[in-house]
Amino acid sequence: MKVFKNFNDYTSQKPLALSLGMFDGVHLGHKSIIDELLKVGTENHLETAVLTFWPHPRFVFNPNEDLKLLNTLEEKKFLMEKYSIDTLFLKEFDEEFRNLTGEEFVRKILIDKLNIKYLIIGYDHSFGKNKSGNFELLQRLSKELDFEVEQMEAINIHENNISSTKVRNALLEGNIKQANEMLGYAYSVSGTVVHGKKIGRTIGYPTANIKTDSIKLLPKKGAYIVEVFVKNQQYKGMLSIGTNPTVNGEKLTVEVYILDFEGDIYGEQVTVKFRDFLHDEIKFEGLEKLIEKLDEDKRLTEEFKF
Repeated sequence: MKVFKNFNDYTSQKPLALSLGMFDGVHLGHKSIIDELLKVGTENHLETAVLTFWPHPRFVFNPNEDLKLLNTLEEKKFLMEKYSIDTLFLKEFDEEFRNLTGEEFVRKILIDKLNIKYLIIGYDHSFGKNKSGNFELLQRLSKELDFEVEQMEAINIHENNISSTKVRNALLEGNIKQANEMLGYAYSVSGTVVHGKKIGRTIGYPTANIKTDSIKLLPKKGAYIVEVFVKNQQYKGMLSIGTNPTVNGEKLTVEVYILDFEGDIYGEQVTVKFRDFLHDEIKFEGLEKLIEKLDEDKRLTEEFKF
């Protein structure tokens, strides 16, 4: 997959089948658009492309908003390549770009620079200054500028439209199975193993303290069953997101106890895939009660079928 951050660097004259949007999470709704894009590309001998924005435009419009994303940039690239997109455009949402009207965007970018022949948008997508670009505008311009446009229907699960916001909300409620169902894959978090307070090792549950990307959404505080990937190996794990209130912790940490694992992994990159929610964060009366709960969590994790 080719990646371009500047339209001026893109010099291909091959016509494109393209979709545009944030694609945060690259969930099943996005996957349906990508599948249609691949089908159209094959049928019409067009290369496939996705135009998305990095960083998220909401960081520009609301710089004080504490927005967390479902994908880091690397995760988004990985998913787009996994789903066989030929070209990914990562456009910075700068002042010049945000002032383009919907029609200017179509004429100056989609046609003049990218040579699109087929455009697919989501059911609720709008673009351009003051959201002046919509499906009706695209239908009108498509006749003049010689491209086809298609608007996809919403994808539903249990009679609910899938959206990035709904995936976020499910994760923030600890509803891992629902979030994973909407995503079409297990939600994951990656990071580097750093030194913590090392309390876990004193009670028989040594944990790896993971430093995650600051823009990445973490599910609600609590304990989870996860898959752990480290040093090209896969393990079961129990993960905790919280402040360790039993030992009067204050800083939010992400810690994982890896079953059937021994070794020093400080500085290593670890990925955890969330599989199920165990329980909310609990402040125990003492370490003995904490250990009892950890023993129960370990049993449930061992019995869990991935």
